[in-house]
Amino acid sequence: MKVLNVKTGNGYQFIHGDTCEVIREFPNESVHCEIYSPPFSSLYTYSNSDRDLGNSKNDAQFFEHFHFITTELYRILKAGRIMAVHCMNLPTSKERDGYIGIKDFRGDLIREFQSVGFIYHGEVAIWKDPVTQMQRTKALGLLHKQIKKDSCMSRMGMADYIIIMRKQGENLEPVTHTNETYPVSEWQQVASPIWEYENSPVWWDINQSDTLNVQAARDGRDERHIAPLQLPVIERLVKLYTNPNDIVFTPFGGIASELYQSVKMGRRAIGIELKESYWKAGCDNLNRLEMEKNQMDIFDFLG
Repeated sequence: MKVLNVKTGNGYQFIHGDTCEVIREFPNESVHCEIYSPPFSSLYTYSNSDRDLGNSKNDAQFFEHFHFITTELYRILKAGRIMAVHCMNLPTSKERDGYIGIKDFRGDLIREFQSVGFIYHGEVAIWKDPVTQMQRTKALGLLHKQIKKDSCMSRMGMADYIIIMRKQGENLEPVTHTNETYPVSEWQQVASPIWEYENSPVWWDINQSDTLNVQAARDGRDERHIAPLQLPVIERLVKLYTNPNDIVFTPFGGIASELYQSVKMGRRAIGIELKESYWKAGCDNLNRLEMEKNQMDIFDFLG
């Protein structure tokens, strides 16, 4: 399979292919940062391809498959640089797992990354509205009627997480900021009544709907789930962990959210996506970005 198609633009390459195969062609320590959201084990069906990690029978099979990719992610990342991974813990079901509860998918990912050499550097929880979760999933533990029946089966809503992993070694290209480009108020000032800044352990202010349009990527033949990473999350990670013109890589490109935001912020970006409908929708998003940038250039010229 390898590469089926490639879209190349000003500052990016978006590859249609299987990451397990394509990533092997990347040179050692060739990317500056990795930002992505992996398939959530066997929780969702993303496509009907046997190559899709989302089609794993169980968690063990998922991590056996994923290990081929995590090994390569460590190899191609520059020393001392950051891999930021979006994830969530996974609800279990009586039908699939034999019990109702939560699986520590976040922890399993951290242990997998550590097994290939990454250092566990930090994490941030992203607040999500439990009422919205209840309405969308109808999870037993979030229903009010369960409080009245037996609140021992009730639970809290589930946050998203960004896991920050660092490759061992010295960073030979430090990511530097100034008081003007990254003021103290943005980094550590307390905003009453909650933290709303980048070094807070919880980001309360992320709008869950602030994403690229997903409708064009839906494929009725095999589509079950698509949830692109919010653009403000990508923006914060790119700003904090990369220099202008750095290469940001995403092994699960989806509809090109990470590429879109990285290029918009003056970085270069490379992404790989297996599913054709996602890849095509990502190409449309990148085309739109180029049109927006060209419009800005014209206005700047006229001004």
